[in-house]
Amino acid sequence: MIIGGGPGGYEAALVARQLGAEVQVVERQGMGGSAVLTDVVPSKTLIATAEWMTLTEQAGELGIGAEGGPDGEAGALRADLDVVDRRVVRLAQKQSKDIRTRMEREGIEIVAGTGRVGADIGPSGTRQVHVSQADGGERALEAEILLVATGATPRVLPSAQPDGERILTWAQMYNLTDIPEHLIVVGSGVTGAEFASAYNALGAEVTLISSRDHVLPGEDKHAAELIEGVFLRRRMHVLARSRAAGARRVGDEVHVELTDGRVVVGSHCLMAVGGVPSTAGIGLEEAGVRLSASGHIEVDRVSRTRAPRMYAAGDCTGVLPLASVAAMQGRIAMWHALGDAVAPLDLTSVAANIFTAPEIATIGVTQRDIESGAVDGAITRLPLQRNPRAKMLGIKEGFIKLFSDRSTGTVIGGVVVAPRAGELIYPITIAVSQRLTVDQLANVFTIYPSLTGSIAEAARTLHRA
Repeated sequence: MIIGGGPGGYEAALVARQLGAEVQVVERQGMGGSAVLTDVVPSKTLIATAEWMTLTEQAGELGIGAEGGPDGEAGALRADLDVVDRRVVRLAQKQSKDIRTRMEREGIEIVAGTGRVGADIGPSGTRQVHVSQADGGERALEAEILLVATGATPRVLPSAQPDGERILTWAQMYNLTDIPEHLIVVGSGVTGAEFASAYNALGAEVTLISSRDHVLPGEDKHAAELIEGVFLRRRMHVLARSRAAGARRVGDEVHVELTDGRVVVGSHCLMAVGGVPSTAGIGLEEAGVRLSASGHIEVDRVSRTRAPRMYAAGDCTGVLPLASVAAMQGRIAMWHALGDAVAPLDLTSVAANIFTAPEIATIGVTQRDIESGAVDGAITRLPLQRNPRAKMLGIKEGFIKLFSDRSTGTVIGGVVVAPRAGELIYPITIAVSQRLTVDQLANVFTIYPSLTGSIAEAARTLHRA
């Protein structure tokens, strides 16, 4: 039995069914969970629209001009947020339906409701799960193996309670029917930066409040500096070293109070201050599962909890808040639980992407690891502007960075800052996961002209004669 139908849950269910198990999935909001319905799929669909807006920046340079409008003025692209958000919701629901159809086709039973884990293991080695169903009924189920994949919810500050209209969490942003006149984004991590970038491109005035020196404080420093420079060039207001004390609605305005006494006034406010694991009140500790101080489920590298035959996957574990990691944790849990061949989770080969404009994609060790002496590595960085394909596309911002082991020449990490960086990181991810050397990466033919040509060029600069 799997509690939670997000990426960790539904991928685990498919593996368990493939290995011959009878599978039940308990899900309260719809298959795909928050990743599909309120988080990853919706936000990236919104960002896809914003990406089309940013593509017009180089239109003039490429010889493209807008024809005159009805009043003789130059025509301009605009975004209709009501249409955009309806498309976002429609695509999310379709993806959820597709997942449900696949699960049912495989013979997996989906139970709509909220699950609570029983404290005791029965004589036959099964554990009960009590399901509070959507219609108010209760159902008791039993399983030999249990996976908890309940995800996380947006963190809410007592001094900035969301109302779903002016003060919003990321899950509520799709309620908007008009582009905000002035959106204040509190939090400059991945979620805050992505939404700030998207709404800035869609035409909103945006103020980004960052408690740190720079936006994206946990990312590659050169990538973060470049993105902040792009934000400022696009006339976003970035308030560094500023911490929000609270937010309150005043009529049709939102007043965000900073700890130094300043007040930032906007029409809307997005609170992007992290997430809280959905682990409270579902009987985990009573069942013997150990939770961290932050409420995350403690697991080992094959997704086992401290309780017998209980596993966990995804954001509720706090391992790495990525859908790809959740899915892999779920698959590993079932391979291990059902006796198939399995390798422990390896985070060194996890690629991550930040969907700003341009995007930031990373894999493997970081420059911080090398500069601190923790890793003996070599570093190279090539600006994307000198790539011929980038010139043709009018790309003026971005770079490709590679890290290699000094003694062996093995590719151990990389950073790509570019449009569609999430696609460009793939060859570097293959190199890291398969332990290719910079020479092997450099000697693969690339298309000319292509952006991937710069990956090969970066690898050539790390060659040691």
